[in-house]
Amino acid sequence: MLSLLSFLSLLAIATSSSTNEQPRTFIVQVQHDSKPLIFPTHQQWYTSSLSSISPGTTPLLLHTYDTVFHGFSAKLSLTEALKLQTLPHIIAVIPERVRHVHTTRSPQFLGLKTTDGAGLLKESDFGSDLVIGVIDTGIWPERQSFNDRDLGPVPSRWKGVCASGKDFASSSCNRKLIGARYFCNGYEATNGKMNETTEYRSPRDSDGHGTHTASIAAGRYVFPASTFGYARGVAAGMAPKARLAAYKVCWNAGCYDSDILAAFDAAVSDGVDVISLSVGGVVVPYYLDAIAIGSFGAVDRGVFVSASAGNGGPGGLTVTNVAPWVTTVGAGTIDRDFPADVKLGNGKVISGVSLYGGPGLAPGKMYPVVYAGSSGGGDEYSSSLCIEGSLDPKLVEGKIVVCDRGINSRAAKGEVVKKSGGVGMILANGVFDGEGLVADCHVLPATAVGASGGDEIRRYMSAASKSKSSPPTATIVFRGTRVNVRPAPVVASFSARGPNPESPEILKPDVIAPGLNILAAWPDKVGPSGIPSDQRKIEFNILSGTSMACPHVSGLAALLKAAHPEWSSAAIRSALMTTAYTVDNRGEEMIDESTGNVSTVLDFGAGHVHPQKAMNPGLIYDISSFDYMDFLCNSNYTLTNIQVVTRRNADCSGAKRAGHAGNLNYPSLTVVFQQYGKHQMSTHFIRTVTNVGDPNSVYKVTIRPPSGTSVTVQPEKLVFRRVGQKLNFLVRVETTAVKLAPGASSMKSGSIIWADGKHTVTSPVVVTMQQPL
Repeated sequence: MLSLLSFLSLLAIATSSSTNEQPRTFIVQVQHDSKPLIFPTHQQWYTSSLSSISPGTTPLLLHTYDTVFHGFSAKLSLTEALKLQTLPHIIAVIPERVRHVHTTRSPQFLGLKTTDGAGLLKESDFGSDLVIGVIDTGIWPERQSFNDRDLGPVPSRWKGVCASGKDFASSSCNRKLIGARYFCNGYEATNGKMNETTEYRSPRDSDGHGTHTASIAAGRYVFPASTFGYARGVAAGMAPKARLAAYKVCWNAGCYDSDILAAFDAAVSDGVDVISLSVGGVVVPYYLDAIAIGSFGAVDRGVFVSASAGNGGPGGLTVTNVAPWVTTVGAGTIDRDFPADVKLGNGKVISGVSLYGGPGLAPGKMYPVVYAGSSGGGDEYSSSLCIEGSLDPKLVEGKIVVCDRGINSRAAKGEVVKKSGGVGMILANGVFDGEGLVADCHVLPATAVGASGGDEIRRYMSAASKSKSSPPTATIVFRGTRVNVRPAPVVASFSARGPNPESPEILKPDVIAPGLNILAAWPDKVGPSGIPSDQRKIEFNILSGTSMACPHVSGLAALLKAAHPEWSSAAIRSALMTTAYTVDNRGEEMIDESTGNVSTVLDFGAGHVHPQKAMNPGLIYDISSFDYMDFLCNSNYTLTNIQVVTRRNADCSGAKRAGHAGNLNYPSLTVVFQQYGKHQMSTHFIRTVTNVGDPNSVYKVTIRPPSGTSVTVQPEKLVFRRVGQKLNFLVRVETTAVKLAPGASSMKSGSIIWADGKHTVTSPVVVTMQQPL
């Protein structure tokens, strides 16, 4: 049965391209229990289905799926896709999308100390029997972060393989890296045969991103570790003894849905406990989203899935990977930075950051400084961004060049300046980037400054250039590594923000974790700046992104699962959310790096993860697969849509009686009121908490209502007699219309806190008022 939206999505492909018969990849879901007996295998049945729609030239199967999803992917013309959709055993035909990666002091900053006699690392034996599957760009297995010294045998339940390929032998795995696979059929179906001189047809990482994220999740202790002397110390992942399995799905042109789904399928079948996915793309309905579908299948089988929120911040509605069964992770800063200040000819100092590790500028010498956008070239916009070929060497030679951020990579701008004869670079944020700074391993002396600093430098240059006696000059002073920085954590400027574009009643991101300037393992054959001409070799690199925040939570989930094997994915997420904090190391509300103002729940979700408290949260909000089905029913998904996501036949009659989508037993409570001239608006939430603390405990509620809102909770006291006992409570939220322009909205937040004197269980309450157009 072709759902209307599946049909419309196929139609959109037809109308968006003049060459709509150009084949492209589709993911096809099949009724898993309807295989005719004449076919010995599912693969033969799928091939027969393809033959029936395209006699003579049967489309090639790319992948078959049978663990988190039932079906296959194939390259089809639109006509073939529409024909296939009419076959009785076909549930859905989903167009493939391409995704992209979301690009150590952090264990110490999170309070995970190896010397603790008790605590999360000790209680979980550092995660030794848990397996984290990292779906990413592959892995560099020789890194010390992946050594298997003193590890016990590979868990007997493990069914994975170490797939050999280019420069990757099956012996590349060990008792630490226990599995490695690669998936490129979807990538090659769209892009043609890969260029094996620039990437490996194997699990080996030719990018660096996958090696970096894997070592954040579960890297061993390595000393000394640094990047050109920056961040010197011990490098360690969150779960240093957890086992790793690498699933390479990301290639030079991106990460293709058919390959990502194949990785989910293999990882769950192999026996991973946690999946870490620092990859994302546009938000679409869950039944058209291969990541949402694959992750539901994983969670349904008891696997915890964490995914990066995306790097689209600081704008709103930018969060990705928003399905409620996925734990969505935004990025915060840690209490360490890498100052590299700009000193101007007028004596003013503008603060910046850099990881430049080569010979610096001459001490005490001031250099002429020029703005790339006024260097007299033809295209001032391109030259302002220091794009390849845009700078006039006669105007920049021997000078420090100010480049605007945007379009090309930050490090690539430095290469353009260097090739044009510049001696240094100041990289200035635009208005949209605000004051958020990311340190990079530049190829020449360079630093990054915020939008206000960039404005000040340009004002100085403009004034000084009018003076014949003192033309504009500057230098860059590199100050190395600074620790105990305050305030920290701060919500990183790039971290994607809510509200949730697909399910406004579910607050996303769920939490934030360290994601700015994180030191972790790096491959040999990739320069630290990531640009092809960079031939420098390092064992550790410092990167920023929600890509770095996600594996922090993946590693913590492995520790929590090791300490509490009976906990579900939802229980682990609940523990992380209800114990998260929202104050920084000054004891004040966390701020937003991009503006310097106080941040909100749309930036950080429930708050910043607190591993030690998550170990013993007191109460948890648990969610079953059937609860998620009810949520989809109440989100107005059709029965076919729900079947695509859950592989089950849904019955929505009970769900509709249970109320609305916000009644999913989530640790946060979110409501969106459409004003429509209504003055009084109210709703209710039903929540169930499970006691995982002390047998005889009494929790009392404290309510901090969003301003202008009345919140009541019944009962106000929860009396537990045993561990594992579940109790319900009802939350009523009432508010009054506020004056808003048509199409505008207003968000206010508060919280509900249950406490028994030992545990504090906090849930954000978010009320959004919308004025319809």
